[in-house]
Amino acid sequence: MSDAASGFFGSLIWWLFFIYLLLWPQMQYKSLQVARARILQQLSRKRGSTVITMIHRQESIGLFGIPFYRFISIEDSEEVLRAIRMAPKDKPIDLIIHTPGGLVLAATQIAKALHDHPAETRVIVPHYAMSGGTLIALAADKIIMDPHAVLGPVDPQLGQYPGPSIVRAVERKGPEKVDDQTLILADVAEKAIKQVRDFVYSILKDRYGEEKARELAQILTEGRWTHDYPITYEHAKELGLHVSTDVPEEVYTLMELYKQPMRQRGTVEFMPYPQKAENSK
Repeated sequence: MSDAASGFFGSLIWWLFFIYLLLWPQMQYKSLQVARARILQQLSRKRGSTVITMIHRQESIGLFGIPFYRFISIEDSEEVLRAIRMAPKDKPIDLIIHTPGGLVLAATQIAKALHDHPAETRVIVPHYAMSGGTLIALAADKIIMDPHAVLGPVDPQLGQYPGPSIVRAVERKGPEKVDDQTLILADVAEKAIKQVRDFVYSILKDRYGEEKARELAQILTEGRWTHDYPITYEHAKELGLHVSTDVPEEVYTLMELYKQPMRQRGTVEFMPYPQKAENSK
């Protein structure tokens, strides 16, 4: 083979390898989407419901595996509202949520649409649904949690500070001892707390009664805990929320198809117990 031909084939191999690097992540992601759709279809048939997911994992997509950090956004609310609108009015909805929270406006829209669905609604939390995720869960008839999943408070956050803490700081120091910007923040915080509290009350009162709805709305918005405080299943039961732990097995299988990005260190690994070897004895 001549040097020219050898160089041509060498260049061709490198180009094919480069194209493979570009296309392989997308092909892999498409395969994941197909597998997810298959599980969702199985779950829908099993439960006789419309199954919707809002799963915010830091998935790696692309040549360099850059993770995309996701939160509840307006785009999410548009998609979920469309799915709820298309769902049969006489059939249940199962909404699988895995999220750290996000935009209050978007979470409120989703919660309102879920609350207004005529048939039974169920929010399934396999790992966590914090902040806006909890707001959405409160709108459902049932909250189905893994025994070790958590919810969180829904107190509004203004930038990096919790709304209740801003109000409390002004109260403790005195309005005359703080600057105008802090006073404005406190005013906005008070309004935000009232707005969220009123909304939580509105979506709870028909299922919990007015007195209990007011109590829960107060507890979850007053800044009793830090914003990332984990409300466990047991704690949710103590608060009086309608929670259970019968998460369908298909949900766990589905979550395995939402892989976290590769990390340099600290990766968790495990070896399943060899049940087949034990059964063969």
